[in-house]
Amino acid sequence: MKLNLRFDALIAAVIAAVMSAGCGGGGSSSAGVGGTPAAPEPAAPAPAVATPLPSPPAQTLSLSAGALKAMLQNGPSRNQSLLRLAGDPICSVDVRYLQYATVGGAGEPTTASGALMLPGGTDPRCTGARPIVLYGHATHPEKSFNLALLGDDKNASQTESLTIATIFAARGYIVVAPNYAGYDSSALNYHPFLNAKQQSTDMLDALAAAMAALPTLTPRVTASTKLFLTGYSQGGYVALATQRALEQAGVTVTASAPMSGPYSLARELDDNFAGQVRVGAPLFATLLATSYQRSYGNVYARPSDLYESGYASGIESLLPGADAATLDRLGKLPPARLFNRTPPEAPPGSGLQASLNALTPPTGTWMDRVFERGFGGGNLFTNSFRLAYLQDLLARPADPAFGLRIDAKANDLRGFAPRSPILLCGGAEDATVSFANNTGALAQTLTALAPTRVTVLDVDQRATSSSDPFFDEKLGFALVKESTVAQAKLFGDDPEWEVARNYHAAVYPFCASAVGKFFARF
Repeated sequence: MKLNLRFDALIAAVIAAVMSAGCGGGGSSSAGVGGTPAAPEPAAPAPAVATPLPSPPAQTLSLSAGALKAMLQNGPSRNQSLLRLAGDPICSVDVRYLQYATVGGAGEPTTASGALMLPGGTDPRCTGARPIVLYGHATHPEKSFNLALLGDDKNASQTESLTIATIFAARGYIVVAPNYAGYDSSALNYHPFLNAKQQSTDMLDALAAAMAALPTLTPRVTASTKLFLTGYSQGGYVALATQRALEQAGVTVTASAPMSGPYSLARELDDNFAGQVRVGAPLFATLLATSYQRSYGNVYARPSDLYESGYASGIESLLPGADAATLDRLGKLPPARLFNRTPPEAPPGSGLQASLNALTPPTGTWMDRVFERGFGGGNLFTNSFRLAYLQDLLARPADPAFGLRIDAKANDLRGFAPRSPILLCGGAEDATVSFANNTGALAQTLTALAPTRVTVLDVDQRATSSSDPFFDEKLGFALVKESTVAQAKLFGDDPEWEVARNYHAAVYPFCASAVGKFFARF
């Protein structure tokens, strides 16, 4: 089928961007604890993929606007809240299972999958040339994660899949949402977690495949030249990394809205090792260590350098795998305890022991009760690895020589200033991803450079006026916090901890709703 000129232009731009983006490369050095490994080296650029595998992508679900509304109305309270935030669906939603070729963290050829969601119906906002939303999902441990399985309550993707269908596809956007390499049917046996080059390449490969498939699916919907980027948590980081890759290739992004992502990756990791252990740290740290070891080869010489003996065997192939509760029940991964409560023992005469003691765990902030849960028996990381990391951090705070710190700095997104309008959304008291380190710091930098292009939203701010464009999101989040506290008291749980451990997930629907409003401006 002959593509129209606007579609031709956009797919050519995407292919050019993928060719320029390349992927994370395999550093040649292999270092043990305390070594001085080489910085990551870029791999050769990855080829763009403009053909889905197989073609055309199979349909997994088709919902009329009325059927989608009924699914939301008759579902759990989170679905009903989503309907109140987003309003009644305008378009039908056709969900397709997209498979495509991409690369791994070291540039190795592999495959990945995702969801392609198409709007439909008689409303003029649902047909013709429609804008594209390229979406990055949050972190999940389950290998089976698949955003194309909309309506499958047993799949971990359900909350995000339903949210993006409701807020974007049902309002006239074409949605491309990769599952990422390493998940679902991907042939890759690990996930290149927070590898900026690989993850942006993965996103653009999915986009190119989706655009190639689109003309084979429906003559009523085509791609316009408007391209929007968004994602939550890990997906917020991925969205920003993808925007950087596109803009470096000269591609215009209409607008972007990264949500609650770890953009200041190096600082976030340093803070965790310095004692500010955040909710979910063992899962994120394991994904990150495996990602960078497989991409660059410089994190450790053997897994037992990093992991305690009870976890080291088989941990490199553990994730993605089972769900978090199963991993904990089987003793494969602790939910909270990243470090030993006993501080690392400093080398004699180094004068570091007092500093190490003060970081195990730290004291003096409102988050102390959260941080302390990251320490205890059955911890994941060895004291020897933590010692080597902290020695490098204390000696070289801005110029790391330790493998994991080198990799985190190489994948840190600070310093990138998007040229398009951007919404930065999060919650100020997020116990999983620091708002101040990431959303707040990025907002401050971008506002100083281009204040008219930046919109910042803290959904945890008090809603003071109905004229606030995000009044509903702020009010809704406040009600969720109040409800969490009330339920914790009812069941005799610790209210402060219940709010902290649920905070990051609770922010998501309200930020996603705000993103829908923001994109509608363009």
